[in-house]
Amino acid sequence: MPRPLGELEDAVMTRVWQWNRPVTVREVLEDLQQERSIAYTTVMTVMDNLHQKGWVRREAEGRAYRYTAVSTRAAYSAALMNEAWSTSDNPAAALVAFFGMMSAEQREALRDAVRVVQYDDGSSADAAAEPTAPPVVEGESDERPQEPGR
Repeated sequence: MPRPLGELEDAVMTRVWQWNRPVTVREVLEDLQQERSIAYTTVMTVMDNLHQKGWVRREAEGRAYRYTAVSTRAAYSAALMNEAWSTSDNPAAALVAFFGMMSAEQREALRDAVRVVQYDDGSSADAAAEPTAPPVVEGESDERPQEPGR
């Protein structure tokens, strides 16, 4: 499972992901220098470390290398979320808490993602759009208990 990228690693990978093409240390350096003072050798070391960690692949071009991302930022983010979720002692509660932190736009994006995944699994995309309530067993209430203070 991936460890979170450090601040400078993230700044470098952000450029590699955004540009979506093979990049050189010099290109990344020049872009980073618009925000901060940084040495060529620092960027070169960070990109070499990212290569060693498997985040980028590189191909020699003359005396330099061109670096390309191995996966997408979306895949990186998903792996981090999966790691955080899988370490919980109560994954369902962790998901509920996470969903509770989401904005309305993020919840809509989640619904869209679930529709895509269900459609890819061969399930009906329409079924994902209209969730059904579980059946009420005789003698049970369909009311959900409220959290204290609500």
